[in-house]
Amino acid sequence: MKRLICILCAIAVLYSCSKEKIPASSATSGRISISGAWALYPLVVKWAEEYQKKYAEVRIDVSAGGAGKGMVDALTNSVDLGMISREINNIEIEKGVWWVSVAKDAVIPTISKKNPLKDKLLERGLSKSEFAQIWITGKIRTWNGLVSDKKTHPIHVYTRSDACGAAETWAKYVGGSQEDLQGVGVYGDPGLADAVRGDALAIGYNNVNFAYDAKTKKPIQGMVPLPLDLNGNGKIDSDESFYAERDALIMAIAENKYPSPPARNLFLVSRETPEKKNVLHFLIWILGQGQQHVSELGYIMLPQKELKKQADELQKKMNESP
Repeated sequence: MKRLICILCAIAVLYSCSKEKIPASSATSGRISISGAWALYPLVVKWAEEYQKKYAEVRIDVSAGGAGKGMVDALTNSVDLGMISREINNIEIEKGVWWVSVAKDAVIPTISKKNPLKDKLLERGLSKSEFAQIWITGKIRTWNGLVSDKKTHPIHVYTRSDACGAAETWAKYVGGSQEDLQGVGVYGDPGLADAVRGDALAIGYNNVNFAYDAKTKKPIQGMVPLPLDLNGNGKIDSDESFYAERDALIMAIAENKYPSPPARNLFLVSRETPEKKNVLHFLIWILGQGQQHVSELGYIMLPQKELKKQADELQKKMNESP
């Protein structure tokens, strides 16, 4: 019996030694708070989950609320990091914002699957000028102004009510700012997607991961992407047709077939360079091991050279910290 107990103890020791143990330190413990863009939310949640599996002493709280909220929260030190899905502007730079690029995605226009002219619209797509005449000038107010039909169908335009990167990015593509976008304001990516799905005559825009189902990688039920007629010839050519599945669109973005904007970089920001070691360590992990989750969640990796340069700068900052 004693020999059996000894054998079992030895097995237990070997098993415990085989499991990875990460000693807790100021870099791998404590709390990290993050808020901001819906566009980045699913990826940051995944990063937080995977990171906490490895570093159990860290608690990471992530909340969405739009890029505007993320920027304000970061600049007022209400959170450690803000999630931003648009370009950083000069005013924010003057206020001392610091940022790191972590991934790339895009904003896409969407319509209801119940749209009576859906098939015709998907065949022709819309040009940048036509999108501008819907959202900015209001010159195009009916679907009949785009495709012929015996019955008049008004366009029900939707936009975002919250200060967000998706609206700012889409507005930049069509020649304005978020304040210039016409339409019924709806809060958040999920809210805008639901509004479009529920209105047969709707048009809106969404971040990629709120337009496609994460499991099937097909457009979310009840909603379809409206293709961009990039060459303005009034039809969607074969090299412009990449919306049927999320992976095809992601590849088009990566290959620069989808224009920028509405393709854009995604950022994590703070007021000045982070001082907390656990924040620096988490960011270094994101730029390294965390990148394995970027593609699987429907985002696009940044060039390895850019990721390494940012990680090296953060590592230097961490080494200098007391």
